[in-house]
Amino acid sequence: MEKEEKTELLEIARKSIEDAFNGIPLEDFPDDGRRNGAFVTLRKGKALRGCIGYMAGMCDLKRQIALLARDAAFSDYRFPPLSEDELMLCTIEISVLTEPEEIKGPEEFIPGRDGIILSVKGRKAVFLPQVADETGWSREEMLSALAEKAGLESDAWKDEDALLMTFRAEVFCEDDL
Repeated sequence: MEKEEKTELLEIARKSIEDAFNGIPLEDFPDDGRRNGAFVTLRKGKALRGCIGYMAGMCDLKRQIALLARDAAFSDYRFPPLSEDELMLCTIEISVLTEPEEIKGPEEFIPGRDGIILSVKGRKAVFLPQVADETGWSREEMLSALAEKAGLESDAWKDEDALLMTFRAEVFCEDDL
């Protein structure tokens, strides 16, 4: 993705949150046909302040980023809704995803390069590729944490019925541009 497009998506995300504070409905964007999965992450300093995403594109990428930005700011159940004053203290990060692909086993998962999805026993969880770098976890530590995130025992990823999928992401944030 070109720098101009990254900048535009970051501006869309921030404006969407600002507009929400002012009661302005979500902007309409021309549909360019891009339907990528994406996540929008808000950080206050280095601390996570909100993160919401979809593994598959639900609508045009620009509209999806605008929707996800609002959800990350106001609907991430782990945090209270963002206040208008806090927004100035937050940086926005966007992850645009590739299509997930099933892998044969955990040895095919490369932390730091790949994001990972675990599905087992009707539960599912995902880590973006950057989680490995942020935590310093090994492959096994990451898979165990992923299982726990899904509400399972830490070794559930070893279950013969466990489905593992990987994907990659183009990650960029306001601090980078």
